[in-house]
Amino acid sequence: MAHKAGFVNIIGNPNVGKSTLMNAFVGERLSIITSKAQTTRHRILGIVNGEDFQILFSDTPGIIKPAYELQKSMMNFVKSAFEDADILIYMVEIGEKELKDEDFFNKIKNSKIPVLLLINKIDKSTQEELEEKVAYWQEKVPNALVYPVSALENFNVQNVLDKIIEILPVSPPFYPKDQLTDKPERFFVNETIREKILMHYKKEIPYSVEIETEEFIEEEKIIKIRSIIMVERETQKGIIIGHRGAALKRVGTEARKDLEKFFDKKIFLELYVKVNKNWRNDNRQLRRFGYKE
Repeated sequence: MAHKAGFVNIIGNPNVGKSTLMNAFVGERLSIITSKAQTTRHRILGIVNGEDFQILFSDTPGIIKPAYELQKSMMNFVKSAFEDADILIYMVEIGEKELKDEDFFNKIKNSKIPVLLLINKIDKSTQEELEEKVAYWQEKVPNALVYPVSALENFNVQNVLDKIIEILPVSPPFYPKDQLTDKPERFFVNETIREKILMHYKKEIPYSVEIETEEFIEEEKIIKIRSIIMVERETQKGIIIGHRGAALKRVGTEARKDLEKFFDKKIFLELYVKVNKNWRNDNRQLRRFGYKE
């Protein structure tokens, strides 16, 4: 039987469940998940391998109108997802009616490649509402195959996966068959720390933060990690650290526990906080953090 391989790129508005879906497909927690918009900033590749197929899933940032350079870079990741996809997954949630960017929506409707439109979070709807939504989206995007799913409950995810395998193009694998992602280990350290900040801090703080891992030393029984939490203002530094360092300690403890599960090794994690003014609008810094070529 001929080997199949291809890029399956997941796009949609913020918070519709794209990261949860990719993690369900891959069977690993590659994308961080929180209830806040703009949790995903990069395009993250998750690789699913079978004997005669390789699927390269790509989780992308939620579609927004950019307000600063970082967000423009995030939307460039979404644009690139249209350019190299073999199959597009357009994800909506049950109560949703449109994509926040009309240009992207028109690209989906006029796509020459297969489009799977997934209506997510159906566990929060009635049968009547679901039937109504399926009919609505079939009319709105007639070129798409519509699937109701619950990424969180893993409902109907296997059927979507089976369909993807069926329509994948014939191709040799793009990556070694034992590879799970294209991202380096430090990337997952940074994302795990950022997830904890998104969970525990309010307002502008999580969006002003970038993480840089300066040291990642793997020994036989332990991984020693030193990471810097960068903020834009001195006042934000104080909030991240908290009274007598309590807030920073909580972030470090929770991140360490998750990283021990992810790497299946003991972790020693040191966290520091630094001010890096206006990094979100600085192209040089954005390149350094992997948001620009």
